[in-house]
Amino acid sequence: MSIAKVKRKGQVTIPAKLRSKFGIDEGTILEVSERPEGILLRPLPPPKPGEVVGEETYRRLVQELDSLRRRWR
Repeated sequence: MSIAKVKRKGQVTIPAKLRSKFGIDEGTILEVSERPEGILLRPLPPPKPGEVVGEETYRRLVQELDSLRRRWR
């Protein structure tokens, strides 16, 4: 079992052993699901170049890119 602390903006550091095991690197998109036993974080594969994505996925990706742009300006 691993333990993580929630920081000021709701940020949680995933232990290195679990990041390595599940292929979670900086920039990995995680699906966050509510479950009866708690919260499930599941890494999603990145869209392949030229892959058609749904409207919801497109909006989410644009929001994430805008958020990153604001942070790095």
